[in-house]
Amino acid sequence: MKFRPSLLALGALAAMTLAPAAIAHPRLVSATPAANAAVAPTTTIKLDFSERLTPKLTSATLVMTGMPGMKDHPPMKMPATSQVAADGKSIVLTSARPLVRGSYRVDWVVIGADTHRITGTHAFTVK
Repeated sequence: MKFRPSLLALGALAAMTLAPAAIAHPRLVSATPAANAAVAPTTTIKLDFSERLTPKLTSATLVMTGMPGMKDHPPMKMPATSQVAADGKSIVLTSARPLVRGSYRVDWVVIGADTHRITGTHAFTVK
């Protein structure tokens, strides 16, 4: 069978165009509070991702990393619930009380359609 060069080029172009979608992973695209922002006390943190997440395998933990007046404050896990929002692309963490002044980090684990485990962190400060 004889292949035409233009047909091979078209096939290669199609493969290059479709391949990135097949290997894409969920990535953090925005957050409230924003990364490294200084915000008023809040009870809600929202992380928005680039694609739908697998709720049963997705989680986030809130950690206080610093407190005013405590130079050597050790990281301390804070009581907060996390769940995938109704849109399927966001994680919402909720604290029963507004967060006190200090620096915070959200450690997150997400799994998207490709079933790869992706981890990351998000930091902000409450003023």
